[in-house]
Amino acid sequence: MRTFTGPHTLYSFVMRQKRAGKRIGLVPTMGYLHEGHLSLIKKAHIDTDCVIVSIFVNPIQFGQGEDLAAYPRNIARDKKLAKIAGADAVFIPSAESMYPPDYSVYVTERNLSKRWCGEHRQGHFTGVCTVVLRLFSVCAPDCAYFGQKDIQQALIIQKMAIDLFLPVSVVLCPIIREHDGLAMSSRNVYLSPSERLDALVLYKALTHAVARFKEGIFSAGQLTGEMNAVIQTASSARIEYIACVDGKTLEPVETLSSGCRILLAVRIGTTRLIDNILL
Repeated sequence: MRTFTGPHTLYSFVMRQKRAGKRIGLVPTMGYLHEGHLSLIKKAHIDTDCVIVSIFVNPIQFGQGEDLAAYPRNIARDKKLAKIAGADAVFIPSAESMYPPDYSVYVTERNLSKRWCGEHRQGHFTGVCTVVLRLFSVCAPDCAYFGQKDIQQALIIQKMAIDLFLPVSVVLCPIIREHDGLAMSSRNVYLSPSERLDALVLYKALTHAVARFKEGIFSAGQLTGEMNAVIQTASSARIEYIACVDGKTLEPVETLSSGCRILLAVRIGTTRLIDNILL
């Protein structure tokens, strides 16, 4: 497995692979890899001939007062896990190489990003779109892999690729969960033992809603109210939003049907967690 820190040397490597007829798969990450990330790498390894994993804690997608400085990092561990999962190269750029002092181009999506995490984390998705477009430019992937835990992010990236005529297929992969249902996230490491137990209310609320939907309860208002009650049983939980949305546009719906999604963001103590489920 090759390690690259500079965009120009990585681009030269990618062009050599393409001249040899190889398809490139990209898995963008912020590091501190877990089984969710590894499932993306394994999928890319099946689909493509050369898998690149980027490891970059992107400063411009963090807002004021967020956890940029505290975000967990362990590059040596990440490289070992990426190699085992099937990565052919890792790209570990510096912030200076991604955003030189004269950098001035940013990418903003205006529809999918206007609600939910976009409303609560101002500027977040501009930072995400900008870094992903930079990675697409350097890595020239045929396919790029994103997990559905961050479904709003994944759909925004998919829309960016379509609207900008980017020659990349954005592949959305299933949420990977712990044995007790908690969606895997690098931020789970922040949780204390008691908070880790409280965090289970996210998945409990989502599965409660699915069960009620199957019983014939289609009212978004009723289901969000019941989910709110489930989450409030955890003393450390503070709800940021619960949303019943169209599965493609992420616009809110009043009456649920198959293909809709339920999204939620909840703070457990100081840790912000997100999750969702498809009906």
